[in-house]
Amino acid sequence: MARSEVRSLINDPYLSFKFRVEIKGIEVAGFSEVSGIQVEIETEDYREGGVNEYIHKLAGPARYPTNLVLKRGLMSATALWDWQQQIAHGNITRHNGSIVLMNSAGEEKWRWNFKDAYPVKWSGPDLRGNGTEVALETLELVHRGLST
Repeated sequence: MARSEVRSLINDPYLSFKFRVEIKGIEVAGFSEVSGIQVEIETEDYREGGVNEYIHKLAGPARYPTNLVLKRGLMSATALWDWQQQIAHGNITRHNGSIVLMNSAGEEKWRWNFKDAYPVKWSGPDLRGNGTEVALETLELVHRGLST
């Protein structure tokens, strides 16, 4: 078997730099960073009488300990800012969305769906007269769960 044939049999992990974000089924923007894709299962200790070698760990509810944090270059499109402003004025509108990981050919390989999300924090760029960095905006979303 040739080396290239062996290489094609190995599954390489997906690279984390090629992804997109959809909200309400529409690709909203090219984000440069997404964090907070996290789920934890709470556990409860249970001591069984007469068993001293260990404590049972019973599975409890799932929880999502961090907000989804989306970062992108600030653009003239104001959809995310407008959504944040609606929330700030008491008009809570929740939307479902997805974070989609793609392979190097641009094909969808993994999808995390979040439900009933709304923005709880928007941060604008740090402005410096002597810098050349891209102006970034950050949007934090609270949500009611992740699924694939």
